[in-house]
Amino acid sequence: MRTEDSGATWQDAGLDVPSESLAGVELVDDSIKELMGLEVIGSSGVNGSVSQNPQTAVLDSTTYSLKQSQFLTPRIGWALLANPKDAATIQSALLVTADGGQTWNAGLKPAVREAILKEKDRLQKLKREAALYATKDTAKAVIGSKWKLVPDTAAPGDVVLVRHDEPGSITWLGKTYTLQPFGAGYFTYLPTTMQAKAGKYPIGDQVLTIQGKKFETQYLKVTKQMESMKQDTDRIQADQKKIDLARSKSEPEFLFKGPFVQPIEGILTTPYGHTRYVNGKYDSSHLAIDLAAKEGTPIKATNDGVVALADTLYLTGNAIYIDHGMGLFSQYAHLSELRVKTGDRVKQGDIIGLVGTTGFSTGPHLHFTFWAHNVQVNPNLFFNTTPFQWLK
Repeated sequence: MRTEDSGATWQDAGLDVPSESLAGVELVDDSIKELMGLEVIGSSGVNGSVSQNPQTAVLDSTTYSLKQSQFLTPRIGWALLANPKDAATIQSALLVTADGGQTWNAGLKPAVREAILKEKDRLQKLKREAALYATKDTAKAVIGSKWKLVPDTAAPGDVVLVRHDEPGSITWLGKTYTLQPFGAGYFTYLPTTMQAKAGKYPIGDQVLTIQGKKFETQYLKVTKQMESMKQDTDRIQADQKKIDLARSKSEPEFLFKGPFVQPIEGILTTPYGHTRYVNGKYDSSHLAIDLAAKEGTPIKATNDGVVALADTLYLTGNAIYIDHGMGLFSQYAHLSELRVKTGDRVKQGDIIGLVGTTGFSTGPHLHFTFWAHNVQVNPNLFFNTTPFQWLK
């Protein structure tokens, strides 16, 4: 609509506007404006080449003078023509852009409205992602980067969260990881195996530094009957097929919202990474933490997720795997009782089982760890924080 008497009366300007007008499409709040740099009106547009305080606009090869303009996002903006004759010529006093002012349209055409709705969806995703970072400044720095490693320094057994502003994949330690969309970017976890060598590794336009780390040795004595359990390879392999199937599919988004919590307040009997000998023979690296506690102690879900597997297994006894999305799973083993079943959705702090000593176990305790893309990673990295807050 347009007015020539300070708003006392209004006339149809020939603009085909749906019931919710352009001004009524609330695309972005102040917090997202800060993230997108919109507090500096008059700076560059989407690609740095278009002014967001334009004096003219080109429509169908004709240049028109503008009276006023406003950008709701770096892509979406509107402008009023300065000359009423121009408005009469194109049958609209309002020009709209969906690409930062590179091209303009007379009125809110269907294609432009579709672009606005897509932009609104993108901004909602951006806001969802930004809320996961520790501060607004951190969110702005990460979202504004082409590549970001969170963190950019790690050790064997650690895991790094990678963000890129485009889809693609990363080859890391002989495996290829696909970047999955979330928020305004594309993400994957990069697990650092215990065999990873110290050095500097290029990831996109960033460099990941792997530092060396030494782990202690633990010696266990078990009965001959328990020792023989590990000889039953058929049962072990049958269970492994169940586990592999459960961890083969993960929700394509981050399911957690807040920090991860420690499942129980037990006594740490075996830290992550200890080289373990059983009855004097090398067994393996213990890629989990063991927390001793009284049998029957309630076990909490470390964070929100979906129960990928809750079953009685040979070596780990009553065990649970929870999918936290994007290829990250938490594992709980040797439980005396399962309180959830496969497929259940759980919230952080939900009681999922009770401490026990089932399977290959020398006493009541919780064997707990994380798996990132089927590689066991240090659970201590997650407690009281999230991967989005690993930036120093």
